[in-house]
Amino acid sequence: MPTEISRRTFCTLATAALLLPVGKARAAASIGIAMHGEPALAAGFDHLPYANPNAPKGGTLSLGFPGAFDSLNPFIVKGNAPRGLADTLYGNNVWDTLLYRSADEPFSLYGLLAESVDMPDDRTYVEFTLNAAAKFSDGQPVTVEDVLFTIDLLKGKGRPVYKRRFEKVAAVDQTGERAIRFTFAGGADRELPLLIGGFTPILPKHATDIATFDQSTMQPMIGSGPYTIVGVDAGRQVVLKRNPDYWGKDLPIKRGLNNFDEIHIEYFKDATAYFEAFKTGAFDLNLETDPGHWANAYDFPAAKDGRVVLEKIKTGVPKGMSGFVFNTRRDFFKDQRVREALIRLFDFEAVNRNLYFGAFARSASFFQGSMLSAVGKPASEAEKALLAPFAASLREDVMAGTYLPPASDGTGRDRKALRAALDLLGAAGWKLQGTTLVNADGKPFAFEFMCKTADEEKLALAYQGTLKLVGITMTVRTVDSTQYYDRQKSFDFDMLQMLWTASLSPGNEQINRWSIKAATTEGTFNYAGAADPGIDAMIDAMLAARSEDEFETAVRALDRILISGLYCVPLFHLPEDLVARWKRVARPEVTAIAGLQPETWWASV
Repeated sequence: MPTEISRRTFCTLATAALLLPVGKARAAASIGIAMHGEPALAAGFDHLPYANPNAPKGGTLSLGFPGAFDSLNPFIVKGNAPRGLADTLYGNNVWDTLLYRSADEPFSLYGLLAESVDMPDDRTYVEFTLNAAAKFSDGQPVTVEDVLFTIDLLKGKGRPVYKRRFEKVAAVDQTGERAIRFTFAGGADRELPLLIGGFTPILPKHATDIATFDQSTMQPMIGSGPYTIVGVDAGRQVVLKRNPDYWGKDLPIKRGLNNFDEIHIEYFKDATAYFEAFKTGAFDLNLETDPGHWANAYDFPAAKDGRVVLEKIKTGVPKGMSGFVFNTRRDFFKDQRVREALIRLFDFEAVNRNLYFGAFARSASFFQGSMLSAVGKPASEAEKALLAPFAASLREDVMAGTYLPPASDGTGRDRKALRAALDLLGAAGWKLQGTTLVNADGKPFAFEFMCKTADEEKLALAYQGTLKLVGITMTVRTVDSTQYYDRQKSFDFDMLQMLWTASLSPGNEQINRWSIKAATTEGTFNYAGAADPGIDAMIDAMLAARSEDEFETAVRALDRILISGLYCVPLFHLPEDLVARWKRVARPEVTAIAGLQPETWWASV
């Protein structure tokens, strides 16, 4: 475990640093780093390509979300923090990181709290030099001590993802008054330097209570980001105010960002109240996921007269996988034949036509619609070599590139699909007894589907009707958001709806989603309970890849083993993002590869 190092030890450490191992082909300190190759922007760049450097400052951005929150600390397991404090979509508004990720590149990071970064080709270490101007919102400077403090704190009391991240760090050393070096064991995880730089919030040692850090709290926390928390209405609203003394406001990476004077984060009791509030102008942005709703619900006056703008936005990222997750920790979902039967019983064609006006496309891959997807591509020799030790886990059609989720006749009562499902269930020891499916002990096949929104409930009820045709009882239960997330984090559910988002540079998040260790660690995203050594091996190969070809090979191999595992009922995706926004907020004409970036928006009136 890294030991805490004070600034007073700098002289000794600086001398010792001369003896630290130097990686091969050491690169000069740079303004940024990339997962593969070099960052697209050169030193001296003026602003991010998707930001408007002349965007006006002022006004308020109001964000809305269904549910509630009971904590202001997003870095711990206990409690549910509101969106918009430290967020991949809405921005790290309260806490800055060492590096800032560009949304216009697969995975490139540029200096933020760190003015420069040094990383050799073999990635055995990464060294950051802090910006001398960096400070927290209370005016105290951001120091190497704060970075060291943050590492120890998050490793010991943060969410599991932080502990796993820092367990891979062999040593942390202060190598200069403002410099800190992370040394890695073997450099096998080539993404790790980027995760430490871009996804580790730096917390103030002088203003953080170690003893109570892992307890949920409504006490605003201090950060070094562009906004401070100035108002809290527990469970309902958080108000952020732009810090006029924000240290990084003139950095090129921040030019044209953080334009609103205030950000209001509002919560509404459920999805219905949420949308009704949007219609009245209570908040500015709605990212629509239901094409049926998109087609029918936007006939209110503000949408008709143009005060609400409706946009379809194309992005350059994979669509990911939306699905009904099987919690394979449950006995009735352990048998893969059972899972395949339940996949066959989802009538996508009927659901898409009856509920969604045919607007969805069927999902088949965890990296849908990208070069990283295994669907439609036979396994290469390199993939076969990677997957050879785990051949027993792989479906032949997945390896051949011919796999697609089963299609139906669209009637909702496809007799061929029902018979195929019953055959699989029979092989797994289930049989119809009258109108009830039972096992050898006479126990009925019954489970619960947990929902948090009316849209999820609507889809689950459509599935429920088909399952009933083969004697399976699926109870649909809608719970409030707090109970939902508490049960989700502790894996206390049978089935729920999940979206595994995807990027052009998947990495360590896959450990949190799919690894054997994550399957038994509460607070991770391995909701399926996947515990396959082959998955872990493919993630390791992906993280160790040194070339783009090696990386794509490993990701496609991971996709093949995940598809073969049948961990969810594959659902569907929208070809484009559906966005509704009130015209009082404006956005740049250029859209980043990753899609909309509300950090770049501004008040238009």
